[in-house]
Amino acid sequence: MASHRRPKPPSRTRVTVLTATAAAAVALTANSANAAPAPSKSEVKEKVDKLYEDAEKATEKYKGAKESQEKLEKEVSALQDKVARGQEELNELRDGLGSIASAQYRTGGIDPAMQLFLSSDPDSYLDQASALDQVSAKQAQALQQIQSKQRSLAQERKEAQSKVTDLADTRKELGKKKTEVQGKLATAQKLLNTLTAQERAALAKEDEQRASRSSSSAGSGTGSGAESGRTDLGNSVPASQRASAAFAAAQSKIGTPYVYGASGPSSFDCSGLTSWAYAQAGVSIPRTSESQANAGARLGMSQLQQGDLVIFYGDLHHVGFYAGNGQVLHAPKPGASVRYEAIGNMPFQFGVRIG
Repeated sequence: MASHRRPKPPSRTRVTVLTATAAAAVALTANSANAAPAPSKSEVKEKVDKLYEDAEKATEKYKGAKESQEKLEKEVSALQDKVARGQEELNELRDGLGSIASAQYRTGGIDPAMQLFLSSDPDSYLDQASALDQVSAKQAQALQQIQSKQRSLAQERKEAQSKVTDLADTRKELGKKKTEVQGKLATAQKLLNTLTAQERAALAKEDEQRASRSSSSAGSGTGSGAESGRTDLGNSVPASQRASAAFAAAQSKIGTPYVYGASGPSSFDCSGLTSWAYAQAGVSIPRTSESQANAGARLGMSQLQQGDLVIFYGDLHHVGFYAGNGQVLHAPKPGASVRYEAIGNMPFQFGVRIG
């Protein structure tokens, strides 16, 4: 005969675990339903490109602030040296005035009329009196020099303090720009990390192909890759011997990686490449694209010759070399290397011919 026992009720612990598991499942389901869909590869590319552009803008501002800092540091040092030398000169003038005063005291301690009355040698006394007048004149001149030096020294100290204040402000701005650049790059990297390795590789390949197509389409099609250096530049005429040398130096760096703030020789950003290349030709140009935009005569697109600088974007934050045949040679962005690209791929502003 079968036993009819009442089933044992589940333990309190088991009920709690099951309840928690069910609640977690419900929460996960709700979160899945409410979660925003992951951005597509094209959306990630668009956002990352914008972040890279913003980071490049901030980098150029950062480099400008760094140049200002270096200039101010030199000016502050020179002014501080000038103040120190001025103080030494003032001390010497004061010492000289003390010597004059001592001489005057020794020779002029008695009323001049009484000295003449008591003198056994009036001619000798008159000579001394004349000397005393000369001492008084020197004393007056020394006082004027001291007063003038004190005024100039006070002005130099004021100027030095103003430069020190400017330097502190510039250092603060430098820190802000550096933080901004790092933030943009970090955000871009987080977006890229939402893609698979295959998707990231596909984006890089598409970017290279875009540059390669635009390069070869301007010529006879002999160039199979923007980073290969085989782009057809046509019968390009250099702007000058120095421009030719600078362009040749830049060509030697085709394939070198882009790095924000880098100025060679193993990595570059846009203005780092142009300033480094011109330095190899014996020409010093400013470090930032905005400053390079004002480093020579401005040109329209039809006036460009090989080796001229080409400035892009309304705020002048990107620069490259005109290569010829509608091409530029530049350091484009993170993940890419120094390469040729069609001038029409970016918003052209004007060219600059370095004298």
